[in-house]
Order: sequence, then C-alpha cells, then structure tokens
Amino acid sequence: MLSFLLCKSKSNVPRIVARAASTSTSSPTTSNHIATPTSAGPTPSTPVVGTQAPNHASTWSTNQRTRPAAGSGPRFEQTAMQLQPNPLSAMAMIAEEPIRVVDGRKAVCDGGGGPLGHPKIYINLDQPGARACG
Repeated sequence: MLSFLLCKSKSNVPRIVARAASTSTSSPTTSNHIATPTSAGPTPSTPVVGTQAPNHASTWSTNQRTRPAAGSGPRFEQTAMQLQPNPLSAMAMIAEEPIRVVDGRKAVCDGGGGPLGHPKIYINLDQPGARACG
C-alpha cells in the first residue's frame, strides 16, 4: 500500500512524495523460509555512458574513471547525478583559445574575468614554444 505526502522543498515548492505504508506488527515473527531478494526496478542491460564534461567526451588521463563509473557505489546511490554540477573541461577551453604572439620574455593572462576566469598571472617565456596560462 502506498501513501502520499505533500511536502515543501527548500524553495517552498510543494511536491508529492510516495511512501510505502508499514503493515508490520511489533511482535517478532518466526518463520523458517528464506526470502528471495527482489529487484527494486528494471535494471538496464548496458551501463549509461556519459561524458566527462559538456565540452570534452573522454577522460583526461589513462587511470581516470569515466564520470558515470566514478559516481557509482554506496556513497552515490541516493544522488541524482543529472542534478549535480557538470563543469566545462579546462583543457578544452584552453585548446579553443588562439595562440597569441608577444614580444619579450613575459606574457600576461587576466583570466577572462567572470565566473569562468582566474586571477591575473604572468607567464615566463624563456623556453621556446607555446605556453598555457596555468
């Protein structure tokens, strides 16, 4: 039997919560049969494959687990992963920036500002080749 509750979330939006009604009594029951476990719901035959970040599909290193595999196990069993933050990959954002040629031995990166930026840093260009800010 299911009972329904009307709850308010933190944003004061009413939502309906279904609960299974308890019909057990307080007296202990003794039986000699072993209950067989039942599945809580249908399980997909293939795992859900997602991306590491919205702008980067694969992992960053060879020993890194993919995002769906990293969010599995008992710690995450009641976590809605689609509601968790999914930040952009910094590697992909840096790769999109064009290379800027500068005169001298130092370059400055102000981070672009805003929530995706970083503090102003100075890049030493003593060694030949392209350098990233970070």
